[in-house]
Amino acid sequence: MLPTARNEVLHTPHGEVLGTSFRWPGGQYCAIHTSRGIVGCGIYDVAIAGEFGMAVAIARGTPAKPLCEPEDLYEAKIVEVSEPGRKLGIEPGMTGMEALGRLLANS
Repeated sequence: MLPTARNEVLHTPHGEVLGTSFRWPGGQYCAIHTSRGIVGCGIYDVAIAGEFGMAVAIARGTPAKPLCEPEDLYEAKIVEVSEPGRKLGIEPGMTGMEALGRLLANS
């Protein structure tokens, strides 16, 4: 059985972004992509992204509140940020929407 995939342009107060999600029996991940970097779930490695100059802000879901769709990241708290993301002003504790604001302001 193939996973299901969603790729859709989302309209945020800060501008357009590309929302993606993938689901399969027993798992999922999601992200919001901009031209400068991403806000994503915990599947992404910020250290590796940083080595490539990519700004990445990570939120983590819980079993009670999983991050399944890109819109779930809007209110999720950022827990980890790549060094390029920090240089754009993204910090742990921000919401995903606040991080998107920093990414889009610096695009």
